[in-house]
Amino acid sequence: MKWFWLILAFPFFGLSQTQKTASVDSTTYFIDLANFNKKTNNYKASLYFSQKAINYAKTQGDVKKTADATFSLGQTYFELKKYNDALNVFTTCSALLSSIPPSNQLAICYYNMGICQMKNDDFSKAEISFNKAKAVYEVLKIDAAEPLNLQKGILYKNKGKTDLASLLFNEIVSKPDDKDIFKTKAEALYQLGSIEESLNHNNLAVNYLNRALALNAKDNNPEQKAAILLSLSKAYEKLRNVEKAHQYLKEHLVLKESVNELNNQKLDANDFEEFKESERIKTIEQMAKENQAQQKTNKFVKLISILGIALISILSLLSLTLYKNNIIRSKTNELLKEKNTELQLAKEKAEKASKARAEFLSTVSHELRTPLNAINGITHLLIEDNPKKTQMHYLNSLKFSGNYLLTFINEILEINRIDSSTIEIEYIDFNLKQLLTDIQSSMSEIAAKNNNEFVLEIDESLPEVYLGDPTKLSQIFINLINNALKFTHKGTVKVSAKGVENGDDFTRIHFEVADTGIGIPAEKQETIFDSFSQGSIEINRKYGGTGLGLTIVKKLVDLLGGEISLNSTVGIGTIFSIELNLLNSNNTTVKEDEKKVEYCEEVLKGKHVLVVEDNKINQMVTKKMLENKGMTCQIIDNGEEAIEILQQDNNFDLVLMDVHLPGINGTIATQHIREFDKQKPIIALTAISLNENREMLLSFGMTDVITKPFDPDKFYSSIAQILS
Repeated sequence: MKWFWLILAFPFFGLSQTQKTASVDSTTYFIDLANFNKKTNNYKASLYFSQKAINYAKTQGDVKKTADATFSLGQTYFELKKYNDALNVFTTCSALLSSIPPSNQLAICYYNMGICQMKNDDFSKAEISFNKAKAVYEVLKIDAAEPLNLQKGILYKNKGKTDLASLLFNEIVSKPDDKDIFKTKAEALYQLGSIEESLNHNNLAVNYLNRALALNAKDNNPEQKAAILLSLSKAYEKLRNVEKAHQYLKEHLVLKESVNELNNQKLDANDFEEFKESERIKTIEQMAKENQAQQKTNKFVKLISILGIALISILSLLSLTLYKNNIIRSKTNELLKEKNTELQLAKEKAEKASKARAEFLSTVSHELRTPLNAINGITHLLIEDNPKKTQMHYLNSLKFSGNYLLTFINEILEINRIDSSTIEIEYIDFNLKQLLTDIQSSMSEIAAKNNNEFVLEIDESLPEVYLGDPTKLSQIFINLINNALKFTHKGTVKVSAKGVENGDDFTRIHFEVADTGIGIPAEKQETIFDSFSQGSIEINRKYGGTGLGLTIVKKLVDLLGGEISLNSTVGIGTIFSIELNLLNSNNTTVKEDEKKVEYCEEVLKGKHVLVVEDNKINQMVTKKMLENKGMTCQIIDNGEEAIEILQQDNNFDLVLMDVHLPGINGTIATQHIREFDKQKPIIALTAISLNENREMLLSFGMTDVITKPFDPDKFYSSIAQILS
């Protein structure tokens, strides 16, 4: 089998720069240069020389050399994972090779076309391509059964025919180890492991995957190893071996990042787009030259026709005019078809990107809200448990930070609402000085971590109470202060607020967040407010962050009608300045108690609650919060058991149902319960955005919805309202 992998690699042994000779024809020379640059990881040059080889071969009218050059370009696209471009080039190459006697190059074209089509989920066409490759190998009497059977097995697996896929994979796995098929065998073992893991045969899946990992060690295939590690993590997670699941997931993420970096190093995205645009312009220029040559020919024909018989000249002119119009119309139609195809592809990409973003936001919402629920819940329980006076300051700071963190998560996850201008500004009374003081208190630990002095200066002449949106103001300052503290070590971070103009109903305030940190380079300052922008890759790796913080700050300042500016010097520090109009309030104080939700605790006492929750920490927090109000509860961790218990024991006054459960989820469990109990109050506990899911959850039979992390007073109030 060793020869097969050598064939797939298709090694053109390129000449070095010192080996250029006149005896080598230009097409082969350019192909050699393309392969030489590819070996040195210079894919930009490789694309250039492959295309140059194609252009030269076409001018010579040599079909075989044109096919060789086209194949070289296809292989480069294939290695860069530009599967759509590779598929188009290999299709052209196979058409050229079909006009000459069969060769292993034609078989590889079909084989690579099949892989590209599988990457695009076009499995029917992929199967046709692999069958064509098999037919060519049979004509050439070359044994390529293992790799073709491997791809056929993957096709069956993607079509849901796991039994047929397993037969093919087991046939490959059964081959003796002394045969040189470890690459194919490793992939077959990985595919078997993923099939068994999807069937919840997790011990068997772990066995296959470990064998695949051992064979993978013989070959430098990091992408395959990353896939195996991810499947091992999932299998161990289902086996409840959290330690190994975490270990393999961590190894997968590290390796995946390494693979992505290696792929990005091969060819910069801008270089690729530049190459594609350059080739498109060259094609247009070539067409223009051909049109000019055609026009000269036409003029010459017209001149000869005019010197001939007048009638023939007139008829020839009419015919030529019709012919030209037809060519122009045909070219225009073809151009319109191409543009329509490009627009359709762009639309599909935009739809996929939108779907991916929605799925990402949903996942992030759940993954952040679930642990945040535990943090806020435990903080509430500690405050309720009569802590020492010396501890109240820390607990209140923790509660403040948790509440603001929840607000930030909501704002970040709804950044698309800011972009679409659908987010609304809230106008409530708030204490500006208290807001900045609370932020300083909550971030004092971050300041201490980097040995920073955190100074707050507020103009004493400023009123304390304003009418505005304290949540958005808090998010602006927390983002700016957090950045200042993060990029400053053993320095000073100063936040100041000073009035610059007093109107009849507003005050214009100049805010500054200044630090003595690392500073921002001048070339980065113009794009610092762009999404996902960081000073450099090194800064991102050293200090972390998503690059969204300053984008959100800029959008929120614009939304509030303010202005933000930046003044920074590398090595000296950074100053962010904000000027903002705040409406004056008629009140002089803000009552915190007005935000509390009233409810009757007597309604809660003695009630028996069924809690369906799989997260151990959230189980503990929910149980303690219920017991603190005199309720009793029974806890289970899956929907199936909830259905069974409620069928046998109907003495529960209320059910708290987590939406995301192992096995059947909370919505399906509620549907089953409603088949035999229409009246039982069932409250959904969900970590996903309430605005997106409330109506959907109620449609499954839920009585009410409480979003995690829940506010304790609202939590008790919702339960009391339903029980009363």
